[in-house]
Amino acid sequence: MFGEKAPFNFIRYLATEIDFGNPNDPERLPTLSDISKETGVSTSTLREQLEVARTLGFVEVKPRTGIRRLPYKFGPAVTTSLYFALQRNRAYFEQFAEMRRSLEKAFWMEAIKKLDKEDIAYLENLINRAKTKLASKPIHVPQQEHKELHLHINRKLDNEFVLGINIAYWRAYEMIGFDRYQDLEYLVLVWDYHEKMILAIKEGRYDDSYQYLIEHLELLDTESGLSN
Repeated sequence: MFGEKAPFNFIRYLATEIDFGNPNDPERLPTLSDISKETGVSTSTLREQLEVARTLGFVEVKPRTGIRRLPYKFGPAVTTSLYFALQRNRAYFEQFAEMRRSLEKAFWMEAIKKLDKEDIAYLENLINRAKTKLASKPIHVPQQEHKELHLHINRKLDNEFVLGINIAYWRAYEMIGFDRYQDLEYLVLVWDYHEKMILAIKEGRYDDSYQYLIEHLELLDTESGLSN
């Protein structure tokens, strides 16, 4: 199955196996001991390759269920890579944020036209929650609502790569600390833009929503120290 000249690659094994022979759970892998017997690869080597696959989000490992292959997600791989980049040089965030900004603008019209009434209601609820936090004393930064608003819109695209990049962006945004160092005037302005964007979508004014998005992203970039 693997060929004598081709070294065993655990990720290739995960990708090419249709199922793993368990009728009750076809995504459940054999034990490392069984894979070792099948492939002739030592369990220590398999364990190392398994850890790489786990870090990339390809598998989960639990005591009772063993090793299971997961549905593909791009987010864990790009997040891990971005984390390494930022540890080496924080300036990489500016490059990544610029890419993410262009990506969100490029897919915005497609995404917002997929929103239904339930989506609009959910986004309006996020806005109300955020404004309640901003009106509290002391204020609470509505970072979770900010992240979820953008991610929910991007989820409607059903594009794993666009969503993965956005997930990585928001995790990096929080890791660097931009979610903690924002004044009230800035936050109120951000959520005013969110309210305008969602109202325009609700009323079918998609071009207006896109223009509000552009202004909103420029505001984010200015606050983050990014050039426009």
